[in-house]
Amino acid sequence: MKFVIFVALLALAAAKPDKPSDEVTVVRDDRVYPSASGEYSLDFETSDGTHISESGDGTGPDGAVESQGTVRFVHPDGESFELKYVANAEGGYQPESDALPVAPEFPHEIPQFVLDQIAKAAEEDRNRDNSEEERSYE
Repeated sequence: MKFVIFVALLALAAAKPDKPSDEVTVVRDDRVYPSASGEYSLDFETSDGTHISESGDGTGPDGAVESQGTVRFVHPDGESFELKYVANAEGGYQPESDALPVAPEFPHEIPQFVLDQIAKAAEEDRNRDNSEEERSYE
């Protein structure tokens, strides 16, 4: 019986976190729920510095909701993150952040092996089209 209690206490000690986690609480939660026109807003902040702000309305084409907002928080390593965005019928979701990867500007040089592969695929397509035409005349 003592062995069972010892094993249970050992398992409990192993499951205990190394350091206590800080409790995160909601500091602010201001919301305006959608009106008849689709207008809404959200402003949310927690004690760890996370902040989410968004607003929008239903003035897009065919009553589509168009919105804009920001998200800010601090990574566990201490690095801060901020994202701004707009979502509308014209451009879809358009995020902006220094943390997002940026594609190289186009036109950029296309490697020769890629050009060779494109040429090979085009030739295979031509050959397939020619063989299908020959079969249709038979």
